Amino acid sequence: MTRTGTAPDIVLRLDGITKRFGALTANDAVSLSLARGEVVALLGENGAGKTTLMNILFGHYTADAGTVEVMGQVLPPGTPRAAIAAGVGMVHQHFTLADNLSVLDNILLGTRPLWSFRLNRAAARARVRALAQDFGLKVAPEARTGALSVGERQRVEILKALYREAQVLILDEPTAVLTPQESEALFATLRRATARGLSVIFISHKLHEVMAAADRVVVLRHGKVVGEVATADTSPPALAAMMVGAEVALPRVAAGVPGPVLLRLDDVTTPDEGARPGLKQVSLNLRAGQITGLAGVSGNGQAALADLLSGLIVPTSGRLILSDAAPAEWSPRAALAAGIGRIPEDRHKTGTIADFTLTENAILETYPQLTRAGLLDHRTARRFTEELIADYDVRCPGPEARIRLLSGGNMQKLILGRVLEARPKIILANQPVRGLDIGAVAYVHSRLIAARDAGAAVLLISEDLDEIMGLSDVVQVISEGRLSPGFARGTMGAAELGQWMAGAGFDHAA
Repeated sequence: MTRTGTAPDIVLRLDGITKRFGALTANDAVSLSLARGEVVALLGENGAGKTTLMNILFGHYTADAGTVEVMGQVLPPGTPRAAIAAGVGMVHQHFTLADNLSVLDNILLGTRPLWSFRLNRAAARARVRALAQDFGLKVAPEARTGALSVGERQRVEILKALYREAQVLILDEPTAVLTPQESEALFATLRRATARGLSVIFISHKLHEVMAAADRVVVLRHGKVVGEVATADTSPPALAAMMVGAEVALPRVAAGVPGPVLLRLDDVTTPDEGARPGLKQVSLNLRAGQITGLAGVSGNGQAALADLLSGLIVPTSGRLILSDAAPAEWSPRAALAAGIGRIPEDRHKTGTIADFTLTENAILETYPQLTRAGLLDHRTARRFTEELIADYDVRCPGPEARIRLLSGGNMQKLILGRVLEARPKIILANQPVRGLDIGAVAYVHSRLIAARDAGAAVLLISEDLDEIMGLSDVVQVISEGRLSPGFARGTMGAAELGQWMAGAGFDHAA
């Protein structure tokens, strides 16, 4: 156990933090403390104010009221450099990496000029490799960051903070794109580090991780602290109820009734993209009334499959068949016309346009239906967006707000509504609940099940094996661009799927 009772042990203190964005109060007189060697989990629904609070601590935002104190010294507001100098490191939920630089250069960026004579790049590279090995964060220091998968980019963010030897480490959804094994390795290393004095604030929606990693939990709701409890004295259901103000029940998943094949891939191969593999003679059937779950470690061909189904790439060999016929041409427009709805993996890069309003983002894929004589029907578009905001519980200032002002989870809910309200025949759900709180996860899952039961074919791509096994009618595994056979629901456990994810199952089947 950590010691939290004496003043010298307190390394961080937030006192009365208030932050407003127009009429929205993101943080309302929030106070909390962190002891040396302690892990405090910060819980709350999407939009509860967790990330805003951490951005104030790190100096990205300036509080309207309150103070931040690190190691007994009050930090000047709105100064990330002062926070870093005081020993605060932050792993952001949304990436802050330069795509044109290597992994090594991104990690070194800001520590000193990249080509300084005082910078020993060989030593720095060796240290990054050692950190990557210790934390189970496999990534090549020489790789160009823009060519990495989402999971690999998150690993770079974690390494960047660890490289600077932070004494207080903020982890904002750090495991959202890591496999269970990678997450376990990270937490094991954090436990060793906290034993040596590292203090951690850990933001996560995965309650089992919170119970395993944290000493204490602070819960925010609508910007206010509504509870604080030691993990030894609580349970995941109790934490979920504290977060949302009521009991949360995940939907019961009955078996689907499979219908005809709506989309088929026959021995499809696509080109590799840098270090990311393309598809290798993949065959796949997506049936009406069925959820097909795709499991795999990030960066093993999921992006190529998602791009193919979205019309962004075409096969170099093999065939894509829709309704028993190959399309004459394949493009994003053709995919939309064929009734394919896309929930993308990266809500920032490919799911939304940051400086567009919520209304503009809500109609990105349906705006031709809202035009009259070439002019957009703004009133109908706004009404549609207002209905999405209400039906999908999007916490936001309003339909005309810039979407970049929303939390990641609320962006995701708007994208989900945009897709599902179009009633697609085929749904590409690529990491659909990444960064969502447990209440929102339950809601998203219930909507995907409802779409399946209404006759849609759903492809669920996720790195969360619990989600895959709990929601899918059929499970397949992708590894290095190869696709496993389909396994019926309940016939494969996590350990067996893990073997396929590691490639062993393909070797035995060869």
